[in-house]
Amino acid sequence: MEVILLERIEKLGGMGDIVRVKNGYARNYLLPQKMALRATEENKARFEHERDTLEKINTERRDGAAAGAGKLEGQSFILIRQASDTLQLYGSVNARDIADALSEMGAPVKRQQVRLDKPIKALGLHDVRVALHPEVIVTVKVNVARSDEEAEIQARGGTILTTDEEAAPTDDEAVFQPAAPQALDDSAGGSSDAPPAPADAPGSKTET
Repeated sequence: MEVILLERIEKLGGMGDIVRVKNGYARNYLLPQKMALRATEENKARFEHERDTLEKINTERRDGAAAGAGKLEGQSFILIRQASDTLQLYGSVNARDIADALSEMGAPVKRQQVRLDKPIKALGLHDVRVALHPEVIVTVKVNVARSDEEAEIQARGGTILTTDEEAAPTDDEAVFQPAAPQALDDSAGGSSDAPPAPADAPGSKTET
């Protein structure tokens, strides 16, 4: 399906561009979100008639988003989740979870604005891109941990160990084990540490 973009869409085009997209993408996302119009002759004429107004509205929204981007860029927040001993989450963190957390921080964001390629499924620090406007994108850091204590360790650059890593001895903990002494075998003619028998004293007589 061919559509007329009403705003810039990453990897697709800018306002006013006529692009071809999959039918499902247009019907389920672009058209309902009012991000595009079907590229009919009627809509092409309508867009050209309203272009100046649409561009003015877009500029105002972009400038407003840019003003707030500085406060959000590089910010981090904590999401507490349950996880296994291998640090894998029971479940995942998705775009809606991140949007809700940002909204609670005073930065209203819709889940569609969160650019998350796939759900987060492990503990740790994760960089996530957020589109405050199609032309204004910031990066925030999501600190996913099992507790506030673990989140603090990760924020300081530390690493949460798995159960196997915690059980493994470190180099400092390793104990030196000396080799067992080699057994002596007298029957094989081995040498002995016992002192030799004394020789007969001078002048002694041997009984016959």
